[in-house]
Amino acid sequence: MSGPHVPGGALRDAPFTLAGLRALYAAGVRPEVVIDEVWRRIEAAGDPGIFLHLADIDAVRAQARALGAPDPARPLWGVPFAVKDNIDVAGMP
Repeated sequence: MSGPHVPGGALRDAPFTLAGLRALYAAGVRPEVVIDEVWRRIEAAGDPGIFLHLADIDAVRAQARALGAPDPARPLWGVPFAVKDNIDVAGMP
């Protein structure tokens, strides 16, 4: 993972709530590091039925890097999300 070191496994144990993510970003954690942790948690769950499709990790990391600096005017900046399978998303099955 790239980005600042998060001591004591704080990223691994951090709640991925809005408040938890904001605290991570305020501490200097980059969104692409959060994305890596999201993928780690998905893999750790060990249930391939949770998600029907995952976006390409390299593309998601690139999009996360492109976010730039945190912006309070964008309240969902850096927040990972899932889209329910009954919602159409361009480029995804």
